[in-house]
Amino acid sequence: MAFDLSRKVLERAARLVHAAMPPTPQLSWPLLSQRAGCEVWVKHENHTATGAFKIRGGIVMIDALKRAEPKLAGVVSATRGNHGQSLAWSGRRHGVRTVIVVPQGNSRDKNAAMRAWGAELVEHGRDFDEAKDHAAKLAREQGLQSIGPFHPELVAGVGSYAFELFSAVADLDAVYVPIGCGSGISGLIAWRDALGLKTKIVGVVSENADCYALSFESNALIETPSALTFADGMAVRVPVPAALDIIRAGAERIVRVSDDEVKAAVRYYYSDTHNLIEGAGAAPLAALLKEKPKSGRFAVIASGGNIDREAYLAVLSG
Repeated sequence: MAFDLSRKVLERAARLVHAAMPPTPQLSWPLLSQRAGCEVWVKHENHTATGAFKIRGGIVMIDALKRAEPKLAGVVSATRGNHGQSLAWSGRRHGVRTVIVVPQGNSRDKNAAMRAWGAELVEHGRDFDEAKDHAAKLAREQGLQSIGPFHPELVAGVGSYAFELFSAVADLDAVYVPIGCGSGISGLIAWRDALGLKTKIVGVVSENADCYALSFESNALIETPSALTFADGMAVRVPVPAALDIIRAGAERIVRVSDDEVKAAVRYYYSDTHNLIEGAGAAPLAALLKEKPKSGRFAVIASGGNIDREAYLAVLSG
C-alpha cells in the first residue's frame, strides 16, 4: 500500500475534516501539570461528535470512496468501537450503508452508539483480529468495500488533530499517544515531519497488548497470543506492517503501561480536569506519569471518552 503523507495530502485532509467538524481544544490543566511535575497539554479528542479522534479518519475515508465510486454499495469494517462510530457517522452523512463487525463482549455503550449512527452491527469472534477476518468475509459475500483499521486516507484524516495541536502549542518536547492499529501515532509523525519540528513522538501500549512494543524493539513483526486489557482501544494482537514501518522511522520509543496505571490516569482526568476519558485515551497520561520527566513541555492525546458507565464507576471507586 503506497503511503503519500506529504504536506499537500495532509493539508487537503485537514480541510475536509474542518469543513465537517470544528477543531478540538488543547488545554493545559494546572492540577494535571502539578501532578506530573511538568507542563502538560491535553489534546481533547473526547470532544468530537463521536467522542473520539477516529471521526476524522472516517470523514476523509468515506469522502474518498464516494468520489471514486459514486454508487458505492456500502462499506464494512471491524472495530472495538471508535473506528466504527467514525465510519457510521460519515456513512450517514453521505448516505452510505455501513456494516460494522465487533468481537463478542464488546463495549455495550460503543455498540449502542454505532447503531444510533446508523451502522448495521455484527458481533463475531473472541477479539478484534477475529472480527477483522469476519469483516473481510462479509465484504466478499456482500460486495461491500472493506475498510481496514489502517489506510492512507484514515491516517491523513486523523492526523488533522496533530496539525491543530502543533499549531496551537509551540516547542513541545514530546507528545505521548496511544497505539491501537497505528493511525493516530502515524498522523502525528507525519505532521511533525511536515512542519519540520523536533518534537519527540512517544507511543503508548498496554503491557497486556504490546505487539507494537515487541515489534519496535526487535525490528521484526511480532504477534501476541492475546490482548486482554482494560484499555480496549489498544487491544491489538497483530501489528499493521505499514504502521509499524512509520512508527519505527519516526517514534522515539514505545512505553508499556499497566491496567492499574491506566485506571489511575482515568481517575486523575476526572479529579484534575473533570473530563470523561476512556482507557486508551488515558494511557498517554499514564505513560507520562510513569516516566516522570523533571521539566519540559509535553502533550498527551486524550484520544476518546467512550467508556461504559459500569466500568467507569468501578474505576472511580478504585
